[in-house]
Amino acid sequence: MSHKAGFVNIVGSPNVGKSTLMNQMLGEKLSIVTSKAQTTRHRIHGIVNGDDYQIVFSDTPGVVNAAYKLHEQMMGYVETSLKDADILIFITDIFENEMNHPGTLERIQRLRIPILLVINKIDLGTQEKVVERISYWKERLPSAEIIPASALHGFNKEWIWDRILELLPENPPYFDKEDISDRPMRFFISEMIREKIFLYTDKEIPYSSQVEVEEYLEEDHIIRIRAVIVVERDSQKGIIIGKGGTMLKRIGYDARKDIEAFVGKKVYLETFVKVDKDWRTDDLKLKKYGY
Repeated sequence: MSHKAGFVNIVGSPNVGKSTLMNQMLGEKLSIVTSKAQTTRHRIHGIVNGDDYQIVFSDTPGVVNAAYKLHEQMMGYVETSLKDADILIFITDIFENEMNHPGTLERIQRLRIPILLVINKIDLGTQEKVVERISYWKERLPSAEIIPASALHGFNKEWIWDRILELLPENPPYFDKEDISDRPMRFFISEMIREKIFLYTDKEIPYSSQVEVEEYLEEDHIIRIRAVIVVERDSQKGIIIGKGGTMLKRIGYDARKDIEAFVGKKVYLETFVKVDKDWRTDDLKLKKYGY
């Protein structure tokens, strides 16, 4: 029996639904999702295995014009995903009139691999708007197959899935058939905590925050985790902690519930906050934090 395997990389502007789509395709939440742009900072692989196939989905940060060293690292993940894709899912939505990064669009136009162009959030627009967007993208990416969709509601998920299986090249599996990602458990725990920071704080706070899991101890009936939330300013530390520690407790409580659902075990989570000044603009600090 022949075996298919390949990298299906998802790219697009911030907040068009890349992470939501990948989680839908995986049937499990690996990428954190919020309504704020630039929630995703890393390239995250999610692996789906069948008897005769292995699909390695790749969620990437939203394409941005770099304002920080951190943004440069994020765009590096996008560049790599354009180079190693076997199939590219370029996702936009009915509200995006023009991609915010022309250089990336030009590189996509030069690709010679199958491109599935997903127009997301069609449930939020009119039929006329969807038709107009299809016509617009047919002109700019004539080689792409255009699929209107709603990632949030799973509309046309089967269409996307079937086309991926048809287009996937014949290859042996790239990862163990039991794997669901190439990222370690600590990474997903830090992302779940960071998601709550994005949900419960505003302005620069979520973008200035980074989460490090310093300790992960798995015992018979409980997992003990110590995590540090890193911010850039003392004032940001105060906001994360909140009056009487209320904000930090809220972040920790809701993150713990998600972690317990993910690991299937009771979790004891300790969270602390520290200041690491201007970590987003320092190459050495970014490397320390895994960027």
